[in-house]
Amino acid sequence: MLRAYKLRMYPTKREKKTLNRQMLLAKELYNLLLEKAKTHYKETNKTLSRNTMNLWITKLKVERNEFTEMYTQVLQNVADRVSKAYSNFFKRVKEKGKGKKIKAGFPRAKTFVQSLTYPQFGFIIIPNKKRIQVSNIGTVETVFDREIEGKVKTLTIKKSRSLEWYACIIVESEDKPFASNDKEKIGVDLGIESFVTLSNGQKIENKRYEKKSSGKLRRLHRRVSRKLKGGNNRRKAVIKLARLSEHIARQRNDYLNKISHSLVNSYSLIVYEKLNINSMLKNHNIARSINDVSWGNFIKMLCYKAESAGCRAIGVNPRNTSKMCNRCGSIKEMPLSERIFSCSACGIRIDRDINAARNILNEGTAGHAGSNASGEVATTATKIAASSLHELGTIHGNCAIGNPCL
Repeated sequence: MLRAYKLRMYPTKREKKTLNRQMLLAKELYNLLLEKAKTHYKETNKTLSRNTMNLWITKLKVERNEFTEMYTQVLQNVADRVSKAYSNFFKRVKEKGKGKKIKAGFPRAKTFVQSLTYPQFGFIIIPNKKRIQVSNIGTVETVFDREIEGKVKTLTIKKSRSLEWYACIIVESEDKPFASNDKEKIGVDLGIESFVTLSNGQKIENKRYEKKSSGKLRRLHRRVSRKLKGGNNRRKAVIKLARLSEHIARQRNDYLNKISHSLVNSYSLIVYEKLNINSMLKNHNIARSINDVSWGNFIKMLCYKAESAGCRAIGVNPRNTSKMCNRCGSIKEMPLSERIFSCSACGIRIDRDINAARNILNEGTAGHAGSNASGEVATTATKIAASSLHELGTIHGNCAIGNPCL
């Protein structure tokens, strides 16, 4: 099983200078490889293989000595990213040809780089000295706020937009047999008015962190827009805006972590609705509220925490869960403005969100005894690492685990 750890780093001025220079070289190498891949495809109608890219990097290091400053596997990881960008592009083209409504998205040149990845070697973790020794960079001070359990596989050094530095570590540990905690089953309805409504009638508040800080965000956005592009004052204003945005994201993630932790430790089965969030975001009246509530991240947290807590998290189709009576199954239209579900068939009157949560639980446990309900169990090791790295901002769209986007 793969897990991801995100640790704060405090490099010295010299180490920052070295890291920034290597990120600049990584950007340049990515763009050179991309151009070479384009030329090769035009001439041969074939994609440039990863091994060919690595051989070309070896020759490039002889011609340009500055690339010898970087660890070899970091350079090879850049080639790996270019190769994956090309293969994913052709995959999307194939899917589009089959009628799927997506953009092919041809790989583009990078304007900046925010991460360096050491896939296997080139680093030594020293928790007792609060340091990570990184090849060609130095021994960087790191905050180990928890013990790292498992075999370390990959290290990624990442710089945030607010110029903070992080170490993203992927570890591999042994899979443990699942053991249920033998607690109750619960259905979860996600909403905006209340963030989570449980089938037992409990409601969890939506904190609306972005909305509370919207005034500050607007002011900082205006300050950035008034500054001259390319100037130091604009750069400082951008950093202030990034710090506030990251602060809001941390508040939200802290809240989501606490709720998901409480739920997986309180129940043996959690049934949630598999929402098509991207389609819902097309409604501009509620798009900002949906982004602020962050349903997708919450579901990921539930799924990767569930197994280790003796819980199962499964998703069900949300169709008609708000329109159907949880007692008799009759269906009626329910506009968003109507908050009470009144069934004309059986006479029940119930809060619409509680009714939906009970329908979700019924659908997840229909025809099954115990906690082994039908549905999609989203607790695989890959999703654990992928969801964790996504929160770090090191996996975007088509990037693989351990190979974050530049």
